[in-house]
Amino acid sequence: MRKYFITGLLILLPLAITLWVLNLIISTMDQSLLLLPARWQPEVLFGFRIPGLGTILTLLIIFLIGLATRNFIGNKVVEIWESILRRIPIFNAIYSSVKQVSDTLFSSSGNAFRKALLVQYPRHGSWTIAFQTGTPGGDVRNHLTGDYVSVYVPTTPNPTSGFFLMMPAADVIELDMSVDEALKYIVSMGVVTPGHFEKSRILDPKKNAAGPLP
Repeated sequence: MRKYFITGLLILLPLAITLWVLNLIISTMDQSLLLLPARWQPEVLFGFRIPGLGTILTLLIIFLIGLATRNFIGNKVVEIWESILRRIPIFNAIYSSVKQVSDTLFSSSGNAFRKALLVQYPRHGSWTIAFQTGTPGGDVRNHLTGDYVSVYVPTTPNPTSGFFLMMPAADVIELDMSVDEALKYIVSMGVVTPGHFEKSRILDPKKNAAGPLP
């Protein structure tokens, strides 16, 4: 009976967690219906609640905003709006930081979180998976000798927290693994192993093996 119970649990647990996450996302996005006037609420118009209608409305609003800002007039409106926000104390610091991070992460021309890496952390001989976020810049670059890369080392099983490191490019191995596969590997604590992760290549083609940590 214990074996059958565990088998059933392994089947239902991923399904239950998936449904719970989807319900949380949809319920949160449904809150956008509160932006509508009371007489336009679905409960008033149809007499009953329609789950997911707020999600559709949210996605539609995001799409229309993106569509409107792709032209010259839309860009000017966004520039004026952002110039106003930058004049608000405290709000300016938070908004500017979040915008810089989001622009870097979601930019189609950037390299942030587009490469899964194998690095030695937290000590020599101990390996973990990281993601390349770019290269060091600003005054930091002036104090580093040689080629360095900026990497993010996520924690497991929660990859939203982690550590930011700047490592020599020769000490970093680029994996033949997509970011999604690497995230599954991290979240599962190594249980879900990608089938083709054995193939790897070093960022510096002149090197044949990753060097030791400084």
